[in-house]
Amino acid sequence: MIPIGPVGSQWSTVMRKSVLMLIAVAVIDLTASERAPAADLARRPPHPVYVPPVAPGPAVPIPYWTGCYVGGNIGGAWSNVDLTDASSVNFSTSNSGFAGGGQIGCDYQAGPWVVGLRDMFDATSLNGSTAFSTTTLSGTVHSRTNWFDTLTARAGYLVQPTVLLYAQGGAAWTNTDMTVFNGASAQVGEVSSNHTGWTVGAGAEWMFAPRWSVFAEYNFIGFGTQSAAFSGCGGTCTLNAKADVQSVLAGVNYKFQF
Repeated sequence: MIPIGPVGSQWSTVMRKSVLMLIAVAVIDLTASERAPAADLARRPPHPVYVPPVAPGPAVPIPYWTGCYVGGNIGGAWSNVDLTDASSVNFSTSNSGFAGGGQIGCDYQAGPWVVGLRDMFDATSLNGSTAFSTTTLSGTVHSRTNWFDTLTARAGYLVQPTVLLYAQGGAAWTNTDMTVFNGASAQVGEVSSNHTGWTVGAGAEWMFAPRWSVFAEYNFIGFGTQSAAFSGCGGTCTLNAKADVQSVLAGVNYKFQF
């Protein structure tokens, strides 16, 4: 039973203040609980922006030297022929001209090293004449080197993926004609023979495009001494010929890689 009078009025005032305080606390708590999710939403990271994938560009091929190839070449050649007759009188003839032909070969690459085999055939315009005088005959000898063929093994090092420096060596063959004229310019003998010899050389090759390369090289070819006998010098004459050929060639190759 609530007292009536001054005391009851005071009690009613206290009760009203308490109820108002409870309502205020409840409102504050409700407001805080509603703001928390909103704050959480505000702190969420934005959705990622879609970036379309970039199409990759064309792949750059890595030079690869393993494979077989064919090609052509052209350049210059020099020849020297030393002749000795039966009386050991020596005379020589030198000549120069063009050389050109083709080549075929195969290479194998292991890291920066490249090894391979190649056959090269070149026709030449090498020809020259020299005068001579022996105990049995005086006159002129004309020599002509028609072609040479080399079968070589080569080994090289890639100073760059597309640049190969190499050395080579192997066997060589050639065909040489010799015509002998007397002092009256009358032909007294003719010899045509094939010679077998050896060759060494060095060069550089550049792969400027996939499967395509160019090269430049120097070669020395020695053919040893060959003997030839002919009549027309008042009997039978014998000449010993020692020939060598030097060449500087440039060419292009197309490689069939596998």
